[in-house]
Amino acid sequence: MSIDLGTPRLLDESERQVLLADPRGYCAGVDRAVVTVEQALDLYGAPVYVRKQIVHNKHVVSNLESRGAIFVEELDEVPAGATVVFSAHGVSPVVHRQAAERNLKTIDATCPLVTKVHREAIRFAREGYTILLIGHAGHEEVEGTAGEAPERTVLVEHPDDVDGLDFPADAKLAWLSQTTLSVDETMETVRRLRAKFPQLEDPPSDDICYATQNRQVAVKEIGAAADLVIVVGSGNSSNSVRLVEVALEAGAKASYRVDDASEIDEAWLDGVQTVSVTSGASVPDHLVQEVLGYLAERGYPDARAVQTAEETLSFSLPKELHRDLKARA
Repeated sequence: MSIDLGTPRLLDESERQVLLADPRGYCAGVDRAVVTVEQALDLYGAPVYVRKQIVHNKHVVSNLESRGAIFVEELDEVPAGATVVFSAHGVSPVVHRQAAERNLKTIDATCPLVTKVHREAIRFAREGYTILLIGHAGHEEVEGTAGEAPERTVLVEHPDDVDGLDFPADAKLAWLSQTTLSVDETMETVRRLRAKFPQLEDPPSDDICYATQNRQVAVKEIGAAADLVIVVGSGNSSNSVRLVEVALEAGAKASYRVDDASEIDEAWLDGVQTVSVTSGASVPDHLVQEVLGYLAERGYPDARAVQTAEETLSFSLPKELHRDLKARA
């Protein structure tokens, strides 16, 4: 015997609300990196090569490709003597040497906050520390940071990984982290590391970048009582993926990541009263506005912004590009 449960109850507009995270989307490092490629194309002309995705967003990459950027995985795909931009995630010293060997004109768009972590790795290694690098294997940022001192770096991907680590009581240990991780999980990993290795040294400041922290705080605020949280961002964007996890941990009944409005499943809205929307740090805001438009077409009211922080930081363009722009002026 089958039981007809009926169709899901559709809520009228008076019962619905849309909450929009503020801050969301582009951070200072992403904005700098994208503008770097745009300015390089205007100044030098196409093609301009970019090692790896300049930022982890497929729409941004596609737009830059349409303007003449060519994205490559490794430098051996770049013609000798050509212009190449290094992505916001940073590169190891090995990559810089390869570029010099191929006589490439390099523009380093590494986020300054990632560069800070590189400098900390260099200093800790020089002082004889083993660096416990908290991050995800294979992520470009982790590869770049570990590449500063590969023989002195141990990757720690998860809090449970701490159980398998073994160092003498007098070992000099310090921790660093990928800048785009979950703040809560990173600090849990640090807590476990410090409990097992009391001599553990901290970096001069928290490595998790301000934008990652701000977006996670914002999604906790708008996600705590939400029936649905939609996170706009690409699947290879670590900070976007973390926002989904943070929303669920904060109490959201459901949370999904989409690259754009076309990936929303209308069934997600069945019986949903509160929809919260945010985006990762590499997402242009027009993609968020398209999601809000999708919701409006289905009877949801205009979004109410929920501000949890104000962001005013900006970064100057890479020195190589700034020099050439000044010379051209």
